[in-house]
Amino acid sequence: MLPRLGISSDQETLIQAAAEKVARLCTEAFEENGMFTVALSGGSTPRPLYTLLATGKFARSIDWARVHLFWGDERCVPPDDPRSNYRMVRESLLDGVSIPHGNVHRIHGEEDPNVAAAGYEKELRTFFGSTGVNGLPRVGFDLVLLGMGEDGHTASLFPGLPAVTEQVRWVMAQFVEAVSMWRITLTPAVINTAKHVIFLVSGAEKAHRLRDVLEGPVQPEVLPAQMIRPVHGQLLWLLDDAAAGCLKRGR
Repeated sequence: MLPRLGISSDQETLIQAAAEKVARLCTEAFEENGMFTVALSGGSTPRPLYTLLATGKFARSIDWARVHLFWGDERCVPPDDPRSNYRMVRESLLDGVSIPHGNVHRIHGEEDPNVAAAGYEKELRTFFGSTGVNGLPRVGFDLVLLGMGEDGHTASLFPGLPAVTEQVRWVMAQFVEAVSMWRITLTPAVINTAKHVIFLVSGAEKAHRLRDVLEGPVQPEVLPAQMIRPVHGQLLWLLDDAAAGCLKRGR
């Protein structure tokens, strides 16, 4: 099945559409399970989304006490480091809403990378359980938010690295030569158990790679974003016109 596309005229409209979608999924999850579990993306594109969710009607309409925040990946730096995904989310979202401390499940990037990865996997397994095939959760995140880099990576699933094709472990630590640092990432094994996965992609600099990912040959070792195919969930790509500029479909 082809992933669904949502194309907005510009980045501002894209962020508004993304916030409306997140709020709607949040309400649905509250009605179904009494809580909402989401794995957040780092990077520059989602920051204005988090800022919008922490203000105005979104901040007022979401029952943040029932939201559980997780992270799709993290840089191996302390939580106050400017490069930290946790810090970006804290500044743009957490500082503006009331979420119980116990509902914020950050990756401990300041620890030894392999220790931090093992600890986060243990936390996820405790939270979600692991009663499905290969020890995967029968029901995973309500939502996983992802971005896509200009090389086709997503989360910290970079081309050619073992985590891209991992099918058993939920979390892995890897040294990423392309960025010269250790990263901790969720693997496709657990991302693909989510009920909803949304890619948020903006900018003309990603247009050619996005075309390769969505309309080119399937080669996930080269284009890791292609590994994201929810088993029972829904996959949605939210794009602005600039990012969608090279696509044949949806134009």
